[in-house]
Amino acid sequence: MAKLEALASITRLSDHVVRVLGQNPGKFTLQGTNTYIIGRQNTYTLIDTGEGKEEYIPVLASALRDIAKPSAPTDPDVSDIILSHKHGDHIGGLPSVLALLRQLWEERNISKYFPLATEATLSSTPTIPSSLQVLHTPGHTADSIAIYVPSDDALYTADTVLGQGTAVFEDLASLISSLHKMHDFAESKGQKETKLYPGHGPVVEEGRELIEMYIQHRFEREEQIVRVLGSEEGSKVDPWTTWSIVTKIYAPYPRNLWLPAAHSINLHLKKLEKDGRVKHVGGEGIDSQWVLVKI
Repeated sequence: MAKLEALASITRLSDHVVRVLGQNPGKFTLQGTNTYIIGRQNTYTLIDTGEGKEEYIPVLASALRDIAKPSAPTDPDVSDIILSHKHGDHIGGLPSVLALLRQLWEERNISKYFPLATEATLSSTPTIPSSLQVLHTPGHTADSIAIYVPSDDALYTADTVLGQGTAVFEDLASLISSLHKMHDFAESKGQKETKLYPGHGPVVEEGRELIEMYIQHRFEREEQIVRVLGSEEGSKVDPWTTWSIVTKIYAPYPRNLWLPAAHSINLHLKKLEKDGRVKHVGGEGIDSQWVLVKI
């Protein structure tokens, strides 16, 4: 992986958007989970809440105190919280964020409170601020969404498209469909380019181009798998397993990448099976066995 671009804990991206890092850098979270404060003045919308790191709360509090511009003393800082998908690094911080907001409101003698975070709260149908537009973009997870921020002509892509590297996914067919949906949506706005505000990594200025690269990357990997199964060498291996395909395709890469890659390859194979191009003939997991369907 390329060296990660350093990101500040708090970054004003525009007059309407401030990015706050979740203070949870890691192998899969890159510089950390990006959370976004949306709005020009109170009340704001917060997109995602980090994973619940104690270090995140004072950073978020500092960001809110710096930008808060209530038009009335009783205006809360944040009126809405949108959670992009079910993964813990995006929703785990919700209880501590709600506690922070209660504290900030008490400081200004505001009596209105968010309800306590419960399972029902997380699964209920959301009410989205009219200034934002939501797209259902399953693939990374079944419940993943993207959020269009008109003021910035920017699309918050959560973990479907990252600011650096490629994303993991649960369902490849759904992911590709969602990538096309986001690309077509961005194109429909008629702008030369649509920015991406990702769930991890830096802002992407040329959003449509990156989405196209994601689609092309998946198509190329799919064709690579088909070529392996249909090669002369492939005819001598009866049948190929997910693991033997991985060892062939990822031979130039470090071995510690092979096992994580096997999950992606398996999902590619399942999509190819739905498309009628390969057939599963036995085994499970990395030992799943596959043959090319002769047309």
